[in-house]
Order: sequence, then C-alpha cells, then structure tokens
Amino acid sequence: MKVLIATEKPFAPAAVQGITNELKGAGHEVVLLEKYASTADLLEAVKDADAMIVRSDKVTPEVLDAAKQLKVVVRAGAGYDSIDTAYAKEKNVVVENTPGQNSNAVAELVFGLLVYAVRNFYNGKAGTELMGKKLGILAFGNVGRNVARIAKGFGMEVYAYDAFCPADAIEVAGVHACKSQDELFQTCDVLSLHIPATPQTVKSIDYRLVNLLPKKGVLVNTARKEVINEEELLKLMAEREDLKFVTDIKPDADEEFKKFEGRYFSTPKKMGAQTAEANTNAGIAAAKQINAFFATGDTKFQVNK
Repeated sequence: MKVLIATEKPFAPAAVQGITNELKGAGHEVVLLEKYASTADLLEAVKDADAMIVRSDKVTPEVLDAAKQLKVVVRAGAGYDSIDTAYAKEKNVVVENTPGQNSNAVAELVFGLLVYAVRNFYNGKAGTELMGKKLGILAFGNVGRNVARIAKGFGMEVYAYDAFCPADAIEVAGVHACKSQDELFQTCDVLSLHIPATPQTVKSIDYRLVNLLPKKGVLVNTARKEVINEEELLKLMAEREDLKFVTDIKPDADEEFKKFEGRYFSTPKKMGAQTAEANTNAGIAAAKQINAFFATGDTKFQVNK
C-alpha cells in the first residue's frame, strides 16, 4: 500500500526514519510531504494514497474527497479534532489516533509551566512552592494519570474529576476523586485541564467555574484552546488580581491576556508533545497501527466507529 506522511509541522528526522523503517518493513511504499505550502499540495499528494499519517494537519471533506483510494488515517497523537471524522466515516475511511504516546511529554510540560508560574515567572521576587498544594486534574486519561504521578513527586495533594472515569479507578491510583467539576475547582489551588474539545466542553471553562478556585489559584491549560471561554476568563482576571493562567495553546485573545503581566503566560506554539521522544513514539505507533490495519484489519484505535 502507499502510505503518505503528511506533516505541515514535520516529525523529527529520527522519527521519520523510524516510521519509514516500520512501514517499509511491512512492504508498504512511503511518500513524505513535509512543510507543505498550501492545501493544494496536500490534495495532490493524497489522491493515490491508501493510508495517511498526520500530526495537527487538517483532514477536511475536501481532502477526503481528493483521496480516492484512502482507507485509513492515523493521527500521531491523542487529539483528532483536526480531522472530519464523521465525513471520513461516510467515505468508509477509518480514523485512528495514538493515545498515550505523548502523555508524559504533556505532563512534564504542565510542571514546567507551573514552576514558572508559582515562581513569579522568574522575575527575581519570592514566589511559592508546589509542595503541599492541592492539584486538581480535570479528566483522568493518559495525560491526567501522568500529571498525578509527577505531582506526587512534588509532594502535592492530588485530586481529579472525570465524568467518564469511575471514582474507584481514580482512587486506586492514589488520587482523591471529586464528585463534580465544581468540587474540584473549589478544592484545589492549581487546576490542570485535560479535557478534549467537544460540544459539551467548548467554552466550558468559564467565569463561574474558574471563580470557584481559591485565592491565588492557578489555571493550567495544555488541553485545547477551545475549552476556555476567553471573554469570561479575561473579565474574571480583571476582577481577581490573585489568579494566574498559563497555557501552551496561545489564546485568540493573547494580546488582551498579556495585559495581566506577571499572571499570564503562553508558549508561542502548542508545545505539549514537542519532545524527541513523544515525536518518535507517536509516529512509530501510527506506522504500527497502519501495518496492523492492512495485515489483519485491526481497528483497535478507531475513533469514528
């Protein structure tokens, strides 16, 4: 089969080599499209591909219509909101992700952002420590579990809420299970977001919810930009001078948030999965899933069933 690796933001060279070796080892042809300048380049490249590996690349109805032979798309990473999964299903194209491969990288970044925030962005003035603070994790999936693991090393008390994860599964991981989002926000000094962007979660992190955080609360977002109600969070930060907001996803209202100097920070680009290890792990996992799909019809990681 012909497998297209289409990455506007390329994999690391070592990852490309690993992906290529995995696919060619199974007898597949590999075509590489990196740093493409326009959608037209992608449309041309995908027209005779049987499979495609992408990162944050948009797989729209236009792309799917152009891909006459496409059978499977694998997103090298957990989030897949850049792919029109419903239309792909209509076209009988299987969409998969690679959950867990970037989890440690994202979790480590959470604490990089947190230490930076509680130390007053390294401005030379006395900050605070994470030890003894209560950390809330909203969504206890692969990333959330890694955040909990690292938090214990910092000596933090860890709490979590996940509408789809039973409380006993949270408790068995040595984490306090909250009964609701409200309880989680009310309880914790630091709140780390790990929810996907769905119709239910978009703009759900709003004025009312964030205002439940105790004094000097810190909100960390390494999930999705869309879950933040930016207008309402800006209003709250103007009213509550004790709140801090740090993120690896630049908000649409980045310039307005910058007004809160010393209380806001965003990385220039999404950084959660940007490690050599995560890059390689997710890419090779995607290649293995494509091999399994063509060898045995395996769709274990399909997200558009």
